[in-house]
Amino acid sequence: MSFIIHAIPALKDNYIWLMHSEDAKSTYIVDPGEAEPVLEKLDLLKFSLDGILITHHHPDHTGGIDELLKHYSVPVFGTPRIKQATNIVCDKDILFLSGHEFEVISIPGHTRDHVAYHSAQDSILFSGDTLFSSGCGKLFEGTPQQMHTSLSALSSLPPSTKIYCGHEYTENNTSFAMNVDPKNKSLQKYAEKVRILRMQNKPSLPSTIGLELEINPFLRADNKNIQEAAKSYTNKSHLDVNQTFAAIRKWKDSY
Repeated sequence: MSFIIHAIPALKDNYIWLMHSEDAKSTYIVDPGEAEPVLEKLDLLKFSLDGILITHHHPDHTGGIDELLKHYSVPVFGTPRIKQATNIVCDKDILFLSGHEFEVISIPGHTRDHVAYHSAQDSILFSGDTLFSSGCGKLFEGTPQQMHTSLSALSSLPPSTKIYCGHEYTENNTSFAMNVDPKNKSLQKYAEKVRILRMQNKPSLPSTIGLELEINPFLRADNKNIQEAAKSYTNKSHLDVNQTFAAIRKWKDSY
């Protein structure tokens, strides 16, 4: 019995993910930046709440925890920096959520203790602010090397894995990616699809690992076209893969 996932828009451009079993007997929330839209969605669906999963400590991913706990006495899964965490998680931990197995993957870069939650059983990945569609998170606490290593770990997951990230950044990300990789036909097609979805006020997510390997410049630092773009940006004649990634990340910061 697979989990069904709903996007709950929150704050300016966040997504809170509501995940429930097909029989609606189990419901989990991922990264509640605020409580009100979650409570409204649970009330609309006539669902209760069984747990909260947190990818990292930033307020736009944790701001609703306290209010939700006033309504529901449930476990909170997160790293030690999550003050409300009742179940501390670390790399390679296995969580069993209503019969569904999730592996915790350590993915530092955006923050030093960022984690993702991956279910091979359901082919889903909650990537927080590390892997976005057509992009990746800013480096607030980590290094380009750490982020590149983290993204490489996520990109090794099965191509069919659906990616549920923390923000609706895809249209901006595809715009930047087109500057880096303008001849990428798959990217061109995807950018148009995203543009239409956003015009209709529909989420661009989820993406998949397979798609991101085709269109996301941050997963393709070993690609010749990406490397040439990075060399042009830095005015350097040679860059290795890590230097290429760092250059593209710096370029995106000022885009």
